Amino acid sequence: MDIGCGYGANKYATTISDVLDLSEHYKDKSFVKITEKKLPFKDKEFDFVIASHVVEHVEDISHFLKELARISKQGYIEVPTRLEDNLVFENKKAHLWHLTFDDIYNKMIISDKIQYFEPVFSIGTIKKFNEYFRESLVIELYWHEKIEFEVIKFDKNQKQKISILNLFKKYFSKRLREMIRVLKTKYRN
Repeated sequence: MDIGCGYGANKYATTISDVLDLSEHYKDKSFVKITEKKLPFKDKEFDFVIASHVVEHVEDISHFLKELARISKQGYIEVPTRLEDNLVFENKKAHLWHLTFDDIYNKMIISDKIQYFEPVFSIGTIKKFNEYFRESLVIELYWHEKIEFEVIKFDKNQKQKISILNLFKKYFSKRLREMIRVLKTKYRN
C-alpha cells in the first residue's frame, strides 16, 4: 500500500490511500479514502506500506506511526532532511516536523519543525538537486514489525535563524579577500 501519495503512487502499490478522494485517478488500483484518525485497515493487512513525504505533514505523528506499524508487517518511510525542508518554499508552512535518524539507538528522532532560514528553491528545483545530492536531502527508513521513534520537544527560540544574506556576504567577502591576496602577490612580483 502507498499512503498519502497524492497523484504519485508507487507503481508496485496495489492499494492507494489518501485524505483526498483520488479514486478516479487510481481506477486500476484499490483506493481507500482516509477520513478518520484510525486508518481503516485490519491489523497487519499489508505486507508492505510506503509513506513517502507524508509523515512530516501529519498532526498526530505518534499515532500515525503506530498506525502504520499496526496495519503492515514492514514498510518504507521517506522524509526531507532539515536542510531540504528549509530550502523549499512549499515546505515552509506545510511541514510540521523535522525528522532525523539516530544510528546508535536505531530510531527516528522527531522534533517540531524550525525554519532556520528563508527558503530559496521550489519543489521542481529541489527535485533536480535530488538527482545529485539525494543523501543530503532525503532520509529513507525501512522498518520491520515496529517503528522506533522518539518525539523531542525543545524551545524554538533557542535556535537562531540563519540569514541567507549574511551567508552570501561571508562567501563574497572571503572570495574578495582571496582575489585581493592573489592580486597583491601577482603585482608585487
